[in-house]
Amino acid sequence: MESFEDMENKLLQQPWASVCFAESTTLMVKAWFGDAGYALLLSDLSNMWYETADTEVIQQRSKELNKRLTAHVSSFLSHLQALICPLLDGEKKDATSFSCQLSSSMLTLHVKSELSGLPFYWDFHCSAVPIEMMSDHLVRPLMAMSLVLQCQVRELASLLCQKDAEIEDYRESGAALSRERLKTEPFKEESFLQTFQLQILPQACQLGDGQLFTSNLKELYMAVTQEQARTTCKRHREASGDSESLERLSPQDLAQGEAVDLPSEEKKTGSNLVTAQTDQDTMAPTFQTQKTQLPTAKTKKKKAKGLFG
Repeated sequence: MESFEDMENKLLQQPWASVCFAESTTLMVKAWFGDAGYALLLSDLSNMWYETADTEVIQQRSKELNKRLTAHVSSFLSHLQALICPLLDGEKKDATSFSCQLSSSMLTLHVKSELSGLPFYWDFHCSAVPIEMMSDHLVRPLMAMSLVLQCQVRELASLLCQKDAEIEDYRESGAALSRERLKTEPFKEESFLQTFQLQILPQACQLGDGQLFTSNLKELYMAVTQEQARTTCKRHREASGDSESLERLSPQDLAQGEAVDLPSEEKKTGSNLVTAQTDQDTMAPTFQTQKTQLPTAKTKKKKAKGLFG
């Protein structure tokens, strides 16, 4: 049976999704469902509410809300998962209705649906979370993600400068574009940042609808929280003198939430990027202050014309 600590660890590694429960109620939601319990976390970016329920809680609540229904706990969990998970993917079943009652200390999510042809009711009773949990699920991952993205931008800016130097070398050697429309201006970091702050930044700061994460950012969030879980697990094992057993964990064990490796795409961008959340005092200088050195052009060489053709 899943312990509450296991549920919380697995919930931590789930991505956030923006869900509209009513015309004026849009919340950030993450959920995890297992064979013997569930964990649900919701936030309006000002408050955060949380519930975990095990087999005993689910049995008792199902008797109170669905007196005509008799089923195993796993059946109720499977049905709840089928109702909630589509919401996280931006879908909603017509036969299901949701409503919220919330305050700073409590949130109740009412669900009305059908199960085996009979009305099915469920209430998620979520209490306000402690500050530490809010930090674990939002503050720390977002700070780590910002550092990772900053490193990625810096690497891309450096690559663009190298490409400009390479293109300039080709031009000085006599090469010419076969199609004029492919011509680009040299990358200028300061101009790029100014344009970004004036045009893109205002749009990104409009968080009223709660849509914080695109699909790519969801993957990055999961990578960061999985690495966070791996680091925490390793520290606990080292403190208990069982660090060797961590090294013997199989990939299947890691995928179950104790410790998870980063996706291969993240590794390609630099194996040291997502370690930022565990060593934030080594934060790199801001992108604006760390200017990329433009590589010097190579010695002019005679090359065949039409290299861009």
